[in-house]
Amino acid sequence: MSNMTTYFDKELSWLSFNERVLQEAADETVPIVDRIRFLGIYSANLDEFFRVRVANIRRSAILETAQESPTNEWNTLHSNIINKVNALTARFKSEADKIFDEIKKKRINIIFNDPTNSVFKNKLSSAQKDWLNEYFDNRIIRHITPIIINNKTQLSSCIDDDAIYFLVSLNKGEDNQFCLVEIPRYDIDRFIILPTESENQDKQVVLLDDIVLFFIDRLFNGVFEYDSIDAYSMKLTRDAEYNLTDELDESLLDQMSKGIKQRLKADLVRLVHDEKMPAYMLHFLRKSLKIRELDNLVPGVRYRHFKDFIKFPNLGDKELEREKLKALDSQRFSAFPSVFDAITQNDILLYYPYHKFRHFTEFVRQASYDPLVREVKINIYRVAKNSRIIQSLIEAVKNGKKVTVVVELKARFDEEANIGWAKLMKDAGIHVEFGIETLKVHSKLCIITRLENEKLVKYAHIGTGNFHESNARIYTDFALFTKHKEICQEVDNVFSFISHSYKRFRFNHLIVSPLTSRRRLNQLIENEIQAAKDNKKAEITLKLNNLVDKSLINKLYSASQSGVKIRLIVRGMCSLIPGVKDQSSNIKVISIVDSYLEHPRVMIFHNQGDKLVFITSGDWMERNIDHRVEVGCPIYDETLKNRIIHIIELHFKDNVKARVIDKNNSNKYVTNSNKTKIRSQLAIHEYLVAEEKNDIMMIEDMKST
Repeated sequence: MSNMTTYFDKELSWLSFNERVLQEAADETVPIVDRIRFLGIYSANLDEFFRVRVANIRRSAILETAQESPTNEWNTLHSNIINKVNALTARFKSEADKIFDEIKKKRINIIFNDPTNSVFKNKLSSAQKDWLNEYFDNRIIRHITPIIINNKTQLSSCIDDDAIYFLVSLNKGEDNQFCLVEIPRYDIDRFIILPTESENQDKQVVLLDDIVLFFIDRLFNGVFEYDSIDAYSMKLTRDAEYNLTDELDESLLDQMSKGIKQRLKADLVRLVHDEKMPAYMLHFLRKSLKIRELDNLVPGVRYRHFKDFIKFPNLGDKELEREKLKALDSQRFSAFPSVFDAITQNDILLYYPYHKFRHFTEFVRQASYDPLVREVKINIYRVAKNSRIIQSLIEAVKNGKKVTVVVELKARFDEEANIGWAKLMKDAGIHVEFGIETLKVHSKLCIITRLENEKLVKYAHIGTGNFHESNARIYTDFALFTKHKEICQEVDNVFSFISHSYKRFRFNHLIVSPLTSRRRLNQLIENEIQAAKDNKKAEITLKLNNLVDKSLINKLYSASQSGVKIRLIVRGMCSLIPGVKDQSSNIKVISIVDSYLEHPRVMIFHNQGDKLVFITSGDWMERNIDHRVEVGCPIYDETLKNRIIHIIELHFKDNVKARVIDKNNSNKYVTNSNKTKIRSQLAIHEYLVAEEKNDIMMIEDMKST
């Protein structure tokens, strides 16, 4: 819990972040299809928020209530969150209605059914109904098996929190037979495009769950006798925490597999239902699911499982969605025959998705068959569904390379996928490790060892983002490739620490959690404080996803009070309150939400003019500083250092997508005297295009000499 005069509550701060996502959906300058997708992003964010953060608060509130003298702090926070969510939900409904009215003007009509099926009956032509009838018979019905609910049915065990259902009541007189119908998730598109009589007609789209609703009678007719059917959508959100045993005879892999299964039985946190669901059906749900007072039973928007709208297709002109920026080839890589030749010439910095992620996949692919490569080590937190990286690692084993992969089994919501990858890699002969039981391994490291001139030489990758091909197209992240001898050795030492956590290593270059981060960060801030006290220029610039560690926030407050100028870019949670007299008057904070998700962590310290620039995998949260393996790396190449500084400055010039984080968390857009509109993500792309041209000239000069 937080003292609101000193810190924002991190959960309420997170809701302010998601409100910025909703602002993008409401922004009429954003193309209409992208606005629909932002509604989906908002919804997906909120689902995860309830599964993780609200679940934790709910547990704390239950424990608080059981105390002899409860303080009521957690219950108050829970109420504040629900009130904020309800206000945002009302705004969400309003914006969604506007957006779907607007897209009709673009000749795209999304037809939503209703529980009485009157919309489909009145708006669809006979030919379209016949087409849907055939589509339901041939494509949909084979994927649906209703669950018939009786006295022995454990309803909670039947519901997956990543699915949408219809609660169905088959009504015969005063008797009700309840059933559960799950909407297929994996085998059929969520958005079905209806045929039209001519190409000039408006495009018409219906949702898969609305088709199921339209033909719901077909699932039960001939099996049950009934006079009428009621069917209303519902979605369950569960507590995402694990309940793993500490049994010594079970491997972590087996324990994690159990943890995944236990999610189906975990306590529910929120039940979202169709707002028109009748009272008798709600009563049945409350009784069957044993919904307690603190559970969040809420009527939802009529567009169920809205996160699927992230993938809403563009059925119209190109202008209905933002033009994708062309990813750049890195000339520092492309100008040389191999990745190892390129890194030998210069350190290389990539900034995804402005640069192509294939440069990293090439780094691993070439290592998999290069005769000089002896060993590959990498740590994996999240990877793509069809990961080329893992395929290359498997090929490396076939080519006789020693391959070590540290897999983080506790990467939230990717546990099941990572268990599968771990088993696959083990079977292929890769040495798979699961890190340190008490620490998540969240660093983004890869190190390759080659035999060059009879000496072992290391090449390292240190990044801010996961080795995930799909995410690299939408998440902004820095990646450094270097042959710097001492940095590479320290990267190798991190892998040794993960394997043997009882060993201790000296890190002179890297900032490593949980070993050195807190001490190093405090010292870097203290250096700026001392400079300010000596009447020298003192500045700190940070770009983070989240800033909630109170100890570090207090250190920034001390720096502000000493005269250090502090500028922050925080995408998500920010517990620091800027602009408070005698506390944080020298601190300014902005947040940017745009087409790409801002993900890199960057730290810049003025250091009396010789600026220190770091990229890091860890946010300023207690978990990242003290309870995870995170790695920050200094940038020594002056060109690359200045490149990062310039990119950060472009963010601070943004007057289109930047919001001010102020004392009121009001999410006002940045305004400044600059009449020219600067949207930093576009400006960064233009800047990097120019920098790649400069790199061409630099490489040509180098080769000519």
